[in-house]
Amino acid sequence: MLIVNSYDEFASHLGEELGCSDWLTIDQERINLFADATLDHQWIHVDVERAKVESPYKSTIAHGYLTLSVLPHLWAQIIKVNNIKMLVNYGMDKMRFGQPVVTGSRVRMRTVLHNIQNLRGICKVEIDFTIEIENQRKPALQGISTFLYYFK
Repeated sequence: MLIVNSYDEFASHLGEELGCSDWLTIDQERINLFADATLDHQWIHVDVERAKVESPYKSTIAHGYLTLSVLPHLWAQIIKVNNIKMLVNYGMDKMRFGQPVVTGSRVRMRTVLHNIQNLRGICKVEIDFTIEIENQRKPALQGISTFLYYFK
């Protein structure tokens, strides 16, 4: 895990891979809970028997936004930023879903520090992220996530 204590320490990693998270299993229980939370109960996500027959994947698949929603959990495994008052999710750019995550698959996130700016004491960080699927060449999701770190 990368540990950062200041803006200057963060900035020293510009253009570098910051790390890779552990694998996370996307199981049917997680998918069902996400469906309940988002009110998105489309059969391809929650109807296991129908998906076995009608889905081109022969299984249910995770919601694309479920894949995106695990980003903060995976990011916390890659970096620890000390000496901050607050962290704010600021935006997402160039986000593309490459392929679905079939139920039971494991995903992880790989990150690169794309850009960093000091905005009058607020550290604006843009992270290139890729959410990979174990044993798959094509990623589940890629994009740029922007965070605002308020250092003390």
